[in-house]
Amino acid sequence: MDIQVYIHPPFKTWKSIIKRSIRDVSRLSDFVLPIINNVKLYGDIALKSYTKKYDHVNLKHIQITEEEINKSSKNISDCLKKSIEVAYENIQSFHKQQIQKESKIEVFPGVICWRKSVPIEKVGLYIPGGSAPLLSTVLMLGVPSKLAGCEDIILCTPPNRNGEIDSSILYTAKYIGIKRIYKIGGAQAIAAMAYGTESIPSVYKIFGPGNSYVTLAKQIVAQKGIVSIDMPAGPSEVVILADQTANPEYVASDLISQSEHDPESYILLITISISCMEKIKKELKKQLTSFSTRQNIMKKSLEKSKMIVLSSLEESIDLINQVAPEHLIINCHNASYWGDKIKNAGSVFLGNYSPVSVGDYASGTNHVLPTYGYAKSYSGVSVDSFIKKITFQKISKKGLRGLSKCVSVLSSTEGLIAHKKSIDIRLKNE
Repeated sequence: MDIQVYIHPPFKTWKSIIKRSIRDVSRLSDFVLPIINNVKLYGDIALKSYTKKYDHVNLKHIQITEEEINKSSKNISDCLKKSIEVAYENIQSFHKQQIQKESKIEVFPGVICWRKSVPIEKVGLYIPGGSAPLLSTVLMLGVPSKLAGCEDIILCTPPNRNGEIDSSILYTAKYIGIKRIYKIGGAQAIAAMAYGTESIPSVYKIFGPGNSYVTLAKQIVAQKGIVSIDMPAGPSEVVILADQTANPEYVASDLISQSEHDPESYILLITISISCMEKIKKELKKQLTSFSTRQNIMKKSLEKSKMIVLSSLEESIDLINQVAPEHLIINCHNASYWGDKIKNAGSVFLGNYSPVSVGDYASGTNHVLPTYGYAKSYSGVSVDSFIKKITFQKISKKGLRGLSKCVSVLSSTEGLIAHKKSIDIRLKNE
């Protein structure tokens, strides 16, 4: 396992060092665009064809039946059911606090303005499946969509080799109250939710993480103006800032846990101590041998990971804000102090006992977060992601009179005389 190490690299080299693996967008587009276009043209026929090609399943029915959903409860343990309940309660508690009613404001005598939160009517949730059915993502998307009050919620996720959806995903969806579930994954699922097919209705906004193909598909349909998306989310990322107080065993476990997501995962360790880095490298190799499953994915991911030694924590924070990682762990003395200096990150984990794994499942914060540096301008999923704001204003005759001169001067300056007259006509008998 050849991890790239950089000792006190000069500032001018930072950009090239921290660069994510280059995504060949042209190659990806050549792959994704035909899928999107075929789903648009041929609907369910295209969906079944791509499911056979990529998931190796001959689908008879695309939608999960109520019987399949109800049967899922018998196929999972009481222990898992309890864990889903605990995670649900924490996620619900955290996201519920995001709902705030705004007050009406009299901005000027006789001029009252306010905003109203309106749920997006139709939303589509994409849940990655493949080698790891992410039931946790059902919670992360389902809970805020329900709290927001979205009327039509559909869920797409790829089937396993038996043409089935994992019972844990079905049970979690039912627990939240999501009933329309479809056995479709990949770029074809994104296209189906954007354009609609005979089985899958089109939606107004698509949510959820995915691999490079899914992420690009989301961006393409959004660019075409067909549908909006939450954000570019995936592949997964972690940056860890560690000093001499960090526990090498803990840090190594966090690096490995992130590596099992995807061979394309972005993993970066930043430290101010060469000895700390060496201890973490040693622990990393030691722990990696203890895994029998997904080790190939871990190794591929870790081979592309990087370790950087800088001269100070201040310099480290500057570098982190350039990276804008999806997940950031700060494992150093006075972690909260350094956390306050973070400007660009999806979600921040402070101290030795705040691993990303807890945030991924049960702390309450959302794990659908911006990747690839988009944390510089995007937030993670929240209740607000499922809501649009409509502004209202109610103006009395007194208020109109009071603002008439202001509007008259501004509209005349812009040469929009009809705007001015729409005010004048209401006050002509004054």
